Amino acid sequence: MDEKESDEALKTSSSSSLADTKVQSVIPKNRSEVLKWNGWGYRDSKFKVTDKGMIRFTGNRYSIGETDLPFFTQWVQQVLNIDLTLRNVPREKFSSTEIPPSRVPTDFLNILKEMKIDHTTNGPARLLRSHGQTLYDIYSLRYGKCFPRICDLVVWPANHNDVISIVELVNTHNIVLVPFGGGTNVSGAVSCPANENRCIVSVDTSQMNRLLWLDESNLLVCFEAGVIGQDLERELNKRGYTCGHEPDSYEFSSLGGWVATRASGMKKNVYGNIEDLVIDAKMVTCKGVVEKNSKVPRMSSGPDFQQIVLGSEGTLGIITEVTLKIRPLPECRVYDSVVFPDFESGVKCMREVAKQRCQPVSIRLMDNTQFKFGQALRPVGNTFGNLKDSFKKTYLTHVCGFHLESICVMTLLFEGKHSKVVSHRRCIAKIAISFGGITAGERNGERGYMLTFVIAYIRDLALEYRVVAESFETSVSWDKTLNLCDNVKKTVANECNKLNIKYYLISCRVTQTYDSGCCVYFYFGFNWTGLDDPVSTYHHIETIARDTIMASGGSISHHHGVGKLRAHWYEKHMSKTVLSLYNASKKMLDPNNVFANGNLISFPLSKL
Repeated sequence: MDEKESDEALKTSSSSSLADTKVQSVIPKNRSEVLKWNGWGYRDSKFKVTDKGMIRFTGNRYSIGETDLPFFTQWVQQVLNIDLTLRNVPREKFSSTEIPPSRVPTDFLNILKEMKIDHTTNGPARLLRSHGQTLYDIYSLRYGKCFPRICDLVVWPANHNDVISIVELVNTHNIVLVPFGGGTNVSGAVSCPANENRCIVSVDTSQMNRLLWLDESNLLVCFEAGVIGQDLERELNKRGYTCGHEPDSYEFSSLGGWVATRASGMKKNVYGNIEDLVIDAKMVTCKGVVEKNSKVPRMSSGPDFQQIVLGSEGTLGIITEVTLKIRPLPECRVYDSVVFPDFESGVKCMREVAKQRCQPVSIRLMDNTQFKFGQALRPVGNTFGNLKDSFKKTYLTHVCGFHLESICVMTLLFEGKHSKVVSHRRCIAKIAISFGGITAGERNGERGYMLTFVIAYIRDLALEYRVVAESFETSVSWDKTLNLCDNVKKTVANECNKLNIKYYLISCRVTQTYDSGCCVYFYFGFNWTGLDDPVSTYHHIETIARDTIMASGGSISHHHGVGKLRAHWYEKHMSKTVLSLYNASKKMLDPNNVFANGNLISFPLSKL
């Protein structure tokens, strides 16, 4: 039985309710019709300063859309000393002479045309697929020079077999392939190595987004890897199911990107991280297809070499199809929140919740700085709302004895049957109270959860007013969490003082919890007035902060991946045996270094 017959047998042997459904994506093939080419997210959604000097969020896609934000306006002026009358206007586009020319061998291009695989050498299209969302990427697009090296050609394979054909073709022509999914990476993963002289082809997987089959008996689904997160979830929801994987970027990131970076989502406590959800994944390599070719829940059949697909970051092959676990949609969804007197109390509460293994779908803890930041993003309410907020503030400070300079907030999301959600909330509330927490209601919990999708838009506004900012994350054991958070904040503060940076922000939140530890997310930004090279300055400080993370017991990354930005720490902190094992896998699967995007480990550019 060949591969195709085997796949068909697997489909017909299960009660698949449908097969081969093309998904209508929210994001079109011409991405810039809907998305910003030089920033985050939708073109119609952004923070802007009005003629009256008020910050406002545009569009109606999010709950704070078309809303004036006077508290946020005041906050950015006070904390970062921003002058909202001095806007650093970003460029509208690069001229054709500023974009590096395409260098594609004629014979290769002719064969590609014969194969009828969609492709383009259009400059803006190539530029759009040669960057992610790092600070360097976005600052360069808005205010700097065009990248010295971008891809020479973009191809849009339509299916798994197209990818096989492309990989076979480039091997005979000594051409480099860089997989491109949603373009949301913050690790430099899709940027082109500046000294790569071979032709570089970006493989845009967006047209590979079909729902191939759904097995309702076994609660499995198979999608092509180019499907975008919100499209995947919408298609499942229409049929009464959910995948439950919801990273902060899920509106724009792709299924293949999740697998390639070992992604994690906000609801991982119940649904799992991507490695917990994946049953099978096809990856096309230069030596053939890596796949399990089985849909059983678990196997004891020697080492699971397919695990090499997860976290491969485009260095070994292109992921084309993924089989995932799914669940019926939950009966109800309820948000909640808890206020703690300080960050330490909140962390201890989260640790106890994890110890008792009673985490809700999502449980996240914001430090005091993020709490104030979140409060600043609230719109002006009516008179009753203002009085209510004033009463809450008085109650916390005068009755409970909390200090506004130290309190922090835990946001919660519960999903499931109504009766279980009710009892679950009581359980969490009981634990929270034992650590000095006070429940703060559903509205604060929902606002905190939904603001996650809006926060990413703030950096674009910040850049326009001389502020550079970025996030970075890690995972750490429980006993080292507080110490790590404190060490990183002190490190950043010390470096800012050395560089005479007076107005800066460093904050953290705990976003995912495990039996033995958690994920900590840091946000760092500063007003760069008086500095010549703000991006290099930021990179310098973040590098020192990451060294502190590693010295304090943290990991290279919890879910953002390594890419090029963190490759230094990957080679430094992995054992020689592990690096040798990866090198051997690379040499076997990609002997000509076709997948030479430079992630994880830098190999010689032409050959291994």
